[in-house]
Amino acid sequence: MSGTVPGGDVPTPADEAGLEPRAESVVTTGTSSATTTGTGIDEAAAVTTASDDASGEGGSAAVDGPLVSDGATDDAPADSAIAPADSVIAPADSVIEGSAAIELPVIEEWILQQLATGSNALPHHVLGQHVVAARGVADPVTVVRVRRPLAEKVVAVLSTGARVELTHLHDGIWQGFHILGPQPYTIEARYGDGGEWTAEDPYRFSKTVGDFDLYLIGEGRHERLWEALGARHREHEGVWGTSFSVWAPHAQAVRVVGDFNDWSGEGHSLRNLGVTGVWEMFVPGLEPGAPYKFDLLSRDGRWVRKADPMARSTEVPPATASRIPVSHHQWSDSAWMEQRAAVDPHGQALSVYEIHLGSWRPGLDYRDLADPLIEYVTELGFTHVEFMPLAEHPFGGSWGYQVTGYYAASSRFGTADDLKYLIDRLHQAGIGVIVDWVPGHFPKDDFALARFDGEPLYEHPDWRRGEQMDWGTYVFDFGHTQVRNFLVANALYWLEEFHVDGLRVDAVASMLYLDYSRKEGEWLPNEHGGREHLEAISFLQEVNATAYKLYPGIMMIAEESTSWPGVTQPTVSGGLGFGLKWNMGWMHDSLDYMANDPLWRQYHLGEITFSFVYAFSENFVLPISHDEVVHGKGSLIQKMPGDHWQQRANLRAYLAFMWAHPGKQLLFMGQEFGQYSEWSEERGLDWWILDQPAHRGLFDLVGALNRVYRESPQFWELDFDQAGFEWIDGGSAAPNVISFLRKDKQGRPVAVIVNFSGSPVHGYRVSLPVAGRWEELLNTDAEIYGGSGVGNFGSVEAKDEPWSGRPASAEVVLPPLAALYL
Repeated sequence: MSGTVPGGDVPTPADEAGLEPRAESVVTTGTSSATTTGTGIDEAAAVTTASDDASGEGGSAAVDGPLVSDGATDDAPADSAIAPADSVIAPADSVIEGSAAIELPVIEEWILQQLATGSNALPHHVLGQHVVAARGVADPVTVVRVRRPLAEKVVAVLSTGARVELTHLHDGIWQGFHILGPQPYTIEARYGDGGEWTAEDPYRFSKTVGDFDLYLIGEGRHERLWEALGARHREHEGVWGTSFSVWAPHAQAVRVVGDFNDWSGEGHSLRNLGVTGVWEMFVPGLEPGAPYKFDLLSRDGRWVRKADPMARSTEVPPATASRIPVSHHQWSDSAWMEQRAAVDPHGQALSVYEIHLGSWRPGLDYRDLADPLIEYVTELGFTHVEFMPLAEHPFGGSWGYQVTGYYAASSRFGTADDLKYLIDRLHQAGIGVIVDWVPGHFPKDDFALARFDGEPLYEHPDWRRGEQMDWGTYVFDFGHTQVRNFLVANALYWLEEFHVDGLRVDAVASMLYLDYSRKEGEWLPNEHGGREHLEAISFLQEVNATAYKLYPGIMMIAEESTSWPGVTQPTVSGGLGFGLKWNMGWMHDSLDYMANDPLWRQYHLGEITFSFVYAFSENFVLPISHDEVVHGKGSLIQKMPGDHWQQRANLRAYLAFMWAHPGKQLLFMGQEFGQYSEWSEERGLDWWILDQPAHRGLFDLVGALNRVYRESPQFWELDFDQAGFEWIDGGSAAPNVISFLRKDKQGRPVAVIVNFSGSPVHGYRVSLPVAGRWEELLNTDAEIYGGSGVGNFGSVEAKDEPWSGRPASAEVVLPPLAALYL
């Protein structure tokens, strides 16, 4: 390489790595005497400086031997950013009065220019302290180089107390040397206005990313990636500060910027750590909470400013900077965590209350929410809450489904510790926590992941795989080793750091199919010519298998809207490895059925019974989620026909049918008390209607459903086993009446009878497995729930009168638009 940069192009890290380093020499870490023969070094200070050259820019002669020896002060690769002897600027001798010449290695001007502008890929190879061989002295000397633009005088103050006055080399780069060996030092700088500034030199510290971390990152197997990359406040080599590291393999240089350097990163250039594409730097004295971003130099010479992909704290939107994180939370949920790990959650009661934090009780932060949320969910009896995405997102109208900060809890509601406090409190109250997770796509905001280092990195480079046109987002490149690692580790991060009990994976169908919502010519087939996204399938299998292996007792839940086979089958059997899958078919069919006037429902009976045909093909959750109560769809109660009384009666019958149907259940907030207005993230729920007895009755019914459900293993022990379900009648005995048995592992039954007609049915004969008294566990038409009070006085008597293939039967009064549990 020549000593100048042709055409002004910035050399790449690979170019600089091509500079041949000299053979390493033995590093001398100190001297046994304050004097060295022939040097004329001051005996008291045992230090010296290099003199300016004739041009005033400074320089010294090249020497044979190593240009920079790593010594004990720099763990960077041996590739040197200092030019070899055959491409140096002609030096002037460094002469100290009354001594022989001391000649130091020469640094080429283009490299000094890069260092001055923060555009060098290996700044720690030049700046900081280095042990080098120097002509004119027998032993190696320690060179100190720093960047202090505009300073008039710069001194390195060694830990021994010695002071090394530095000489200006080029555009704010200063240099001096001593013979005391590598040691901690600080830099004093004096400026023309008389101001003085003393600080640590960030370039004197060794790297903070370990070799094993780099190996795992390179292999795409770092399961605790957040502990290796991002910003970490820490003590390093006896000094407190913050280490920064970022994966940016296409970048030619990387700088960290923030308030601490007036958002100008020329003096805080990260070093490239080799083929992994990781860049790193330790900034002493930088405290938690400080905002920062990265400036990255693209291959086409542009600087792009980005938030940290691994940021664990951010500014409150619309501000977009990352913040240095800190956590002091001490968990108090050990009993919950131990119990969780001891049981299979898929065979337990699971009744989920879905929440959008910002609109459940507007204005409350994570900590404020703890008391009212726990009290409310406990009264209703739900086993779990599911939070819509909590990761940072710039646009509130996305509800969190367009994520820019995958490792940062949204700062809208407080800090990460505040969220940990909320989850901790929920666990102590016996309430599990599921969080929505969005690994399928991400927004195109310039400050975040999009074109991160100036070109496609997290997204697939071909738009036919890398963009989701309907949503205006990019799609992750699931075949890229480090991108997969970023996502797998992110799932583990939420499970580990926030103790969440499950992740509901959003929009799985969009990941599985290459032609999802794409026209002809807008997608690329896989290597076999098919539409299956093989890399995404492999990714989902990996994240599920890893999560279940490392965190026993958690749940991985798929929002998958197609009939893809084996979503909840184990990965060893070729399945995707999820524990649960949303049953979107049940949701659509059952709501279509309920929308019919009761008079005509008998002609649509298949819509309410078809789900039983495939109910055991996957491990299903029955979802009435946020998606069904927005964008003009109306609230759940608005989907019911009839006047207000009939709508509430329909809703009560539907919810009881839902709770009794094989599968777990999920209900979105506001539907538990029959909110009429459609949900919007811009306002809170209509809490005032709970003051109306009819709507309070709906609320009380949901509480009763959860109580009966949790106390009756018939409804959940065999949710995914045909042995737990048995038809009594699928609608043939009376129009719009269906009945079935749910059974536990001991075979003990609960009879469920639902009358979807608008009229009561007297003398309805139901076949039962045994004669005797059958208690009425639940009647949705009870007056306490806002019903008409039609019923069976709390029980029915089954007689030894065979009916429909069973040895016993009973005559039952069926209330209109109501369900009975016996």
